[in-house]
Amino acid sequence: MNKLNYEVNEQKGRIDKVLSQVYPAHSRSQIQNWLKDSHVFVNGEVVKANYKVKQGDKIEIEIPEVKELEVVAQNIPLDIVFEDDDIIVVNKSQGMVVHPSAGHPDHTLVNGLLYHSKNLSGINDVIRPGIVHRIDKDTSGLLMVAKNDQAHEFLSEQLKSRKALRKYVALVHGVIPHEKGTIEAPIGRSKENRQKQAVIEGGKPAVTHFTVLERFDEFTLIECQLETGRTHQIRVHLNYIGYPIAGDPMYGPRKTLEGNGQFLHAQTIGFEHPKTHKELLFSSKLPEIFENQLNLLREID
Repeated sequence: MNKLNYEVNEQKGRIDKVLSQVYPAHSRSQIQNWLKDSHVFVNGEVVKANYKVKQGDKIEIEIPEVKELEVVAQNIPLDIVFEDDDIIVVNKSQGMVVHPSAGHPDHTLVNGLLYHSKNLSGINDVIRPGIVHRIDKDTSGLLMVAKNDQAHEFLSEQLKSRKALRKYVALVHGVIPHEKGTIEAPIGRSKENRQKQAVIEGGKPAVTHFTVLERFDEFTLIECQLETGRTHQIRVHLNYIGYPIAGDPMYGPRKTLEGNGQFLHAQTIGFEHPKTHKELLFSSKLPEIFENQLNLLREID
């Protein structure tokens, strides 16, 4: 494992920013990944990306060895909404995992993307090439994919600065009485169940806005707009306020509508193009199973 050593002189500010200036050959996103994975030490102690450096700090970076590509390209049909030399916008189907993991080694979106395109960004290591952000396996809808590192960093920064637009459509249990609302509650790993997320004290800030689209006898169709992007954010937030998403096996009730998981669809995405700087906006139709369920509820009403 290679190591980099540096002693802080006059630099001030966050360590990720300082290191990206000291080592311009390594992107800030890459440095943040090293920090996240505990490869950066200050005076012998692991620090986070928001650590403020001080004069005399001795920084050591353990650069992890580059893994050989283990993810195979697979000819999987993909619904490509937009593509150019820098980005791909893909409409992920419900049931498809975004990238390989221990439980899902292949037939993921990444496997299909590797077959579709020879050029994908490498910032998120060999397991997640091109993946700027994720949605859950049983959530359908639109995703941004980067074809080079410059595009990846540009798109990631828009997500971090909350400039990118992400709207979801969700069908929830219960009848929401008000037309609009904002859920602002911190999210972190559940202390009761490590596989779940929860609203907890000391969690990461999370904000979800919602608007009612249609009401039924026992359900409400809503549009959710993400201001932050925490793991399972919409699912956790809606359960927190007492309106869990229909079909959600993890956060919803056992007795619910039949489907292939939660009725949650990433319908709209908007962002600034990393090269042309044009504002792009894309929308996708609800999956057939989602639309059919809405029609059944309308007939019941």
